[in-house]
Amino acid sequence: MKILVAITGASGAIYAQRLLDNLDSRKHEIHVVQSNYAQQVIAEELPGGLKLPDGVKIHSLKSMNAPFASGSNPPDAMVVIPCTMGTMGRIAHGYSEDVLLRAADVTLKEKRKLILVPRETPLSLVHVKNMELLLLAGAVILPANPSFYSGAKTIVQLADTVVSRVLDHLGIENQLAPRWSEEKE
Repeated sequence: MKILVAITGASGAIYAQRLLDNLDSRKHEIHVVQSNYAQQVIAEELPGGLKLPDGVKIHSLKSMNAPFASGSNPPDAMVVIPCTMGTMGRIAHGYSEDVLLRAADVTLKEKRKLILVPRETPLSLVHVKNMELLLLAGAVILPANPSFYSGAKTIVQLADTVVSRVLDHLGIENQLAPRWSEEKE
């Protein structure tokens, strides 16, 4: 599977890092693109910077020559993690000024999987309407809402409860977080 991981400037760089840590570049073709502000947030939130696994290809935000910028070569799936509300709004309205936004546009128009992981609260009516547009267009809105029933002991384990759901929606098996169990009789 060809997977594009897009990282924007919302707080929550740990989610992007943990997703990259759990995608196998020997099994999947993995590409990364970062918004301009993502780099500042990463510097603030990930003291060692973003660690890319071997084999991951990083692309410039302004390079429209990236392979996923055309409908003739779309990604199988794109994850925007974390996703700012500004990015979500631009995607919802087809505004494609850079390769991240263009790739999201291509992913939607080619009916491929687009997963957006917003990390914002509270939501305004504008945010909700943009989410509605994206849902109608076929995107998956997967808010970064960790599950506390997991019994997570660390921030990484808590972040993994969200990343596990992203991997589920990509169709990638994982054991990152415990599953909700059936009631015992």
